[in-house]
Amino acid sequence: MTEPADSPVDWVKRHIDRYVATDGADGHFWQGTQTLLLTATGRTSGVPRRTALIYAEDGDDLLVVASKGGADEHPLWYLNVQAHPEVHVQVGARKLQATARTATAAEKARLWPLVVAVWPAYEDYQAKTARDIPVVVLSPV
Repeated sequence: MTEPADSPVDWVKRHIDRYVATDGADGHFWQGTQTLLLTATGRTSGVPRRTALIYAEDGDDLLVVASKGGADEHPLWYLNVQAHPEVHVQVGARKLQATARTATAAEKARLWPLVVAVWPAYEDYQAKTARDIPVVVLSPV
């Protein structure tokens, strides 16, 4: 895989740098929760792009939330996985390929409490926007 371009957000890039340098030993656990690294192909550039995201688990699937802090627009990583659902994920030292898909409304009703349990601020983010914040299911392949 081509070396990914990391998030342009400075604090996220520093988090990714620590995560990668320590194989997840420094970075997997962050501010009382757990994070993973998601690498998706840029929808227009074709460049692999990596970001750090909070996650929850549902069986073998990993769940991430396209919240962007409650902004009215989707985060760029979400637009990328919609266009190119085959992604690379690092969870701590574990690296895997996965397929990303947006949870259906029925699935989201069940999954939302799981993601809120790991990051309660998702409820606040949803209250800030009229946008329905997607839950993304990452299924290992």
